[in-house]
Amino acid sequence: MNRLGVWSAVFVAAVLSVGCGGPSNFSERRKEGEAGVLKYPIKSNPTTLDPAIVQDGDTIDILQNVYEGLVGWDENNQPVGYLAEKWDVKDNGKTWVFHLRKGVKFSNGRELTADDVKFSIERACDPQMKSQTADAYMNDIVGVTDMVNGKAKGVAGVKVIDPSTVEIDLNQPTPYFLGRLTYIVSAVVPKESVPTTEIKEVSQCVGTGPFKIKEFHPNQLLVLEANPGYWGTKAKLSRIERPVIIDAQTRLNKYKNGELDMLLLERQDVNALKKDPVLGKEIVAYPRPSIYYVAMNQLVNPQFKDLRVRQAFAMGIDRDKIVNELLEGLNEKADSIVPPGVKGHRDKAAVYPYDVAKAKELLAQAGFPGGKGLPPFTLTFRDGQPDVKVVAEAVASQLNANLGLDIKLQVMEWRAYLEKFNHKEQGFYHMRWAADYLDPQNFLSQMLATWGPENKLGYNNAEFDKLCRQGDTTLDYDARVPFYQKAEDVALQDVAWIPIYFQKDYELHKPGVNGLRESLFGHLQHTTTSITR
Repeated sequence: MNRLGVWSAVFVAAVLSVGCGGPSNFSERRKEGEAGVLKYPIKSNPTTLDPAIVQDGDTIDILQNVYEGLVGWDENNQPVGYLAEKWDVKDNGKTWVFHLRKGVKFSNGRELTADDVKFSIERACDPQMKSQTADAYMNDIVGVTDMVNGKAKGVAGVKVIDPSTVEIDLNQPTPYFLGRLTYIVSAVVPKESVPTTEIKEVSQCVGTGPFKIKEFHPNQLLVLEANPGYWGTKAKLSRIERPVIIDAQTRLNKYKNGELDMLLLERQDVNALKKDPVLGKEIVAYPRPSIYYVAMNQLVNPQFKDLRVRQAFAMGIDRDKIVNELLEGLNEKADSIVPPGVKGHRDKAAVYPYDVAKAKELLAQAGFPGGKGLPPFTLTFRDGQPDVKVVAEAVASQLNANLGLDIKLQVMEWRAYLEKFNHKEQGFYHMRWAADYLDPQNFLSQMLATWGPENKLGYNNAEFDKLCRQGDTTLDYDARVPFYQKAEDVALQDVAWIPIYFQKDYELHKPGVNGLRESLFGHLQHTTTSITR
């Protein structure tokens, strides 16, 4: 979920404030005991209000309650019909015919039609949208890449058969197509309510979801209210409040003070809170199909083109110490790329061990004995997440001490970080990738193949590409896995990146929070969530 993240068009908070409601005094405590209002924070300002360009999981968590696509996830981690009631698969998997639900309406009151589906996909693919996700998640559809690249005025593979039927033609049979189609970039919006460029005003946020955006005050608060015309299960909540709280300690203090109902914890707080007789009972753990890693961009730092340098960096980092001591063993060390929960995951693949002597030897062979001759490097990481900072500091400290390197740290605001990442300008960075669909393709071909839309670091290996192609085009699921596992070993031996740990989320939930729907990806739409105080 990057997500990440991500992997976009420029988003300026000051611009977003236009049409987003007047100033409010958010320091004033909301009335205690307010019924039907769920309050939980977001760590940084939402990066956008537009489903066509959103990349990060924090913002998607908000927007998935407002916008919907043809399909989405259920509690069993399977794609199910959202706006599509059913579908037919033809031509050996190259043609998908989706039949829309009857009576679905946008939050503006207008009924959904197949024309809206085609419009929304083509809007996301319009070059002026500068979407980083349109081609990444829809390039299996005939004509998507052509439109994204300005070579076509529309997407030829999306056809309106009648007002309630849409046909989607693929370039080739794609076994993970439904999973990709769950990504919010293909969410359906009405032509009359949205701009042809990025959505920046609350009045333009019109979807078919169980909630509507009521208010947005950048860097302060986003408020959702229940959509009374929702086609599915009507929300039990009247409102969801998402205050923007960057500081982790402030978030925790507000939870303790009863100002928040849910909270994603930082690692350093978990073990102490487990011992608390009250708060310890409110902790809930969720494994996530996500990996945190350190990447070396060969496009920015040519020294990383030398395999020996990449190997030395990988073997100079004590991942056991980082995960089991500094992060207190609350996450699982990543000895592979594909995380638990995704078919094909292995507890240990061909990852390099921690070996300082061998790392020094490799660095000397590359012409940089004791690190001499290498330039200073800057390791960048996002703001607002103490655990990310802990890992970045440890990586820099260990490489400096073990290999004689000069690595400095740079923390960046999340939106600015993503912008630089999208332009392949992050030279040496700490990042997360979260599954968008539970398929090894999402972690291998998507991230590291030469054609992979998330390959932002110039990684190129012909054997890896060949194995990924075989996995991508083999229809039998079980037969695909060996290709991906071999590709994963190639990438690890080639140090395409350095895996650090697989994510596990720890959250605090007030006892009055009930009915949360969960999947491996996180909280699903809050249609059954309720709150009592």
